[in-house]
Amino acid sequence: MTTPTAAPSTTAVAPESTNVLSVVAFVLSLVGFNVIAIVLGFIGLSQVKKTGQRGRGFALAAVIIGFASIVLFALIFIPLVVMAASSSVAIS
Repeated sequence: MTTPTAAPSTTAVAPESTNVLSVVAFVLSLVGFNVIAIVLGFIGLSQVKKTGQRGRGFALAAVIIGFASIVLFALIFIPLVVMAASSSVAIS
């Protein structure tokens, strides 16, 4: 008489999900919506910390790219405005 043996259990473990706000923030930082990307990046970081989801890197990159883009824009734009204002071109 043979004793039946249980078949090995092959339950598939669902992969961890990636935080959607982190990915959206990263994409927006690349497109140029930096302020929105920074806000969503911080929200994504908070959610990743609470839920344990993946996506911390995306959120962190969005915040860094967003701030760096704003600083770079200011460093380029402000001198151009100053130069334009200092040139006294009379418009008649």
